[in-house]
Amino acid sequence: MPVAVRRSTGYFVLFFCSGLDMAILGPTLPALAGQTGSTVGAMGMVFLLGAGGATLGTLLGGWVFDWAPGRIVLGLAQMLSASLLFLVPHVHLYALLVGLFVVKGLTGGLVNTGANTLLLWTHGGKAGPYVNALHFFWGLGSFISPFLLGLLLAAGGTYSNAYTLLALFDLVMGAIVLLSLSAPAPCRLDPPAGVRAKAGWNLVPIVVSAMLFLFFYVSAELTFGGWVYTYAVTLQLADAVRAAYLTSVFWLAFTVGRLISIPAAVRVPPARILPAAFVGCATCLILLVAFPASTAMLWIAVAGCGFCMAPMWPSGFTLAAQSVGLTARISGVILIGDSIGGMVLPGLTGLVMERAGAGAMTQLVLASVGATFLAFLGILVFRGRRAESLGAPAPAAPSQE
Repeated sequence: MPVAVRRSTGYFVLFFCSGLDMAILGPTLPALAGQTGSTVGAMGMVFLLGAGGATLGTLLGGWVFDWAPGRIVLGLAQMLSASLLFLVPHVHLYALLVGLFVVKGLTGGLVNTGANTLLLWTHGGKAGPYVNALHFFWGLGSFISPFLLGLLLAAGGTYSNAYTLLALFDLVMGAIVLLSLSAPAPCRLDPPAGVRAKAGWNLVPIVVSAMLFLFFYVSAELTFGGWVYTYAVTLQLADAVRAAYLTSVFWLAFTVGRLISIPAAVRVPPARILPAAFVGCATCLILLVAFPASTAMLWIAVAGCGFCMAPMWPSGFTLAAQSVGLTARISGVILIGDSIGGMVLPGLTGLVMERAGAGAMTQLVLASVGATFLAFLGILVFRGRRAESLGAPAPAAPSQE
């Protein structure tokens, strides 16, 4: 097997595990609240502080992967994450459980920064489809996890069984990466001609816009995917098993969207993919807000929202990579938006739902998607201005080939 293929496969597996771990949390929040004697709203702190740990991991990763062997960092981080996941259903103290997720978030931040950066270093300017494939596997794991939970609950199992199975799988995959996966040497991913990276003030607005893009997008994605289970159960639109399947439908549609976006990314630049994705996602959310009591509309909107959200993250990140010279440190800075995005809105949504009603969740997600679109426009505007300041025409729709 070619070295580049072997490396890419390893990064795909790590993101598959990340998707498994992330998606199991939302459907088990009520059970974890009961386990620790807290409320569902208070469990939102798991998102908030866990994402704080991910932010630290992202910052650390932006420094570590420029000099440390990637396979060692990724393998150890994944194995530690698996060990922490195994402990989740056995911790009965609320503060201890939140602390566990903080450390787990840190390991997730390392894996997120490392897999994205090393994949870009492996494939250089042709990394666009591979980045889409990487996040397809994250979506695949996110689909399988709540579906597995639904099957276990229907068969008389418990959420603890699901955590144990996922932890064992994650541990094995981490060991394989640690023992067998090589890593590319640190390098710089140059943007297309006419937007060559130069130190200067005009680089900062693009990086900030990319951070905001990931911040608001991840806020929308994790809030919807993490709280749709509680939303459906609270509004009595589904029982526990069907709500778990509803979560799985969201991630299944998300996974299908990511799969379709892989060949699409070869021919269609991200600047053209993103507007269509925004329109589709906003339409689904508006329908959900307009028909909150319709079970049929809930399933349709959840599936449509997952499908349309799918290409946003990889397309936005690829657009940023095409606009700046992407080192591990710049990648880490941009990915801070990802980490903090998983912190604020998902963490606060539980409290908002307790006070304003479950329907507030969809309104928050819709507002966050709108803010993501504004950040996307910011990337386009500032990359154009930067190209003009360098005396070159702005590539409005660069190819990923």
